[in-house]
Parts: sequence; C-alpha cells; structure tokens
Amino acid sequence: MELILPLKLDLNQVHLTDEQFYQLCITNPEWNIERSAKGALIVMTPVGGESGKREANYIIDLGNWNRRTELGEVFSSSTIFKLPKGGSRSPDAAWVERSRWQALTPEQRKKFPPIAPDFVIELRSATDNLADLQEKMQEYLDSGVRLGWLLNPQDQQVEIYRQGQEKEVRSLPILLSGETVLPEFELQVDRFTDE
Repeated sequence: MELILPLKLDLNQVHLTDEQFYQLCITNPEWNIERSAKGALIVMTPVGGESGKREANYIIDLGNWNRRTELGEVFSSSTIFKLPKGGSRSPDAAWVERSRWQALTPEQRKKFPPIAPDFVIELRSATDNLADLQEKMQEYLDSGVRLGWLLNPQDQQVEIYRQGQEKEVRSLPILLSGETVLPEFELQVDRFTDE
C-alpha cells in the first residue's frame, strides 16, 4: 500500500502575509496547513486511529498535570503558533507558561498566538518523514521552545530537544521528565506494539 506523504508547496516567489496565511487556514478548515520558517506551505495528512489515540492520551496526561499545578495552558494539534522565527506550526501537544500566555492580548490569543510554546510533543505518524519532523523540532528550538519530545514509533525511540543542547536519542520504554520546564511532570512511553 502506498503512503500519502504531506504535501509541501514551495512559495519562494509568493510571500503570504500573516493575515493571508490566517485567512487561508480559516477558509479551508478541512485542511491542516502549516508554514515552515522558510515559507513553504505544508498540507498535513490526517492521522489514523492508533496515532490519534496516542496523541489524545499524551494531551490528557499533560492536561491532568497542568490542572493540578495551574502553571500554564495546554494546546492540542489544532492550534497553530506563529513562531518568532517565521514558521506557523501545530505541535501535536503544546504547553505555554501562564504568565507568557497572559501577556498576549485577547486578539493575539484568538488568532494564531504569536508565541513559541515552552514545551512541545510531536508524535511521528506512519505518513511523517523523520527528517521533516526533526527540522520542525529545530524550528521550535530556534524560536524559543525550551523542551520538546519527538516520539518515533517506527524506530522505538524518543528524541529529546532542549534549548542550547544537542538532541538526545533514547530507546523505548522510557519515563520522560518535564525537567525544570514542567516540574514534576512525567510521561511513561512504552514500546509501540502496533506499528
């Protein structure tokens, strides 16, 4: 069976303003569109049931921790963040520290928030190219994300991205720590069995 990969449109000669990109996304809600820091539009494919279930469980774990600590705000993969270095990206799960979120105006919070999350999770689905996801993780770091986890079921690994450090690659199973970014948050990631 042939896999359908995300569609990338190189727009080097066409420069969409932030408002034009926002309107493109709002006008086409059936598409999951991102924009790389280089300006390429990326139309993402929907995920299957197993990836969607995993993503939801990770968001639930992050949300439960956040409800207990009240330290910030949790976001789903439907949220596009307008990153400071130019990309407009949708992590599978994201968290922003409360005071940073509250510093945004109500208008900024309604549209694509012009802020880099403090923490992101990306879960590689069957249609995701690993190199593209690694580039996306680097965009997050370049824009100020402090901690990111790239979960890779195909290789039974997780890549840990930290501000100012080389990425760390660990085999599954693993108990991930939110470190100082998400105090006392832990996420158990077992081996993926149904890929």
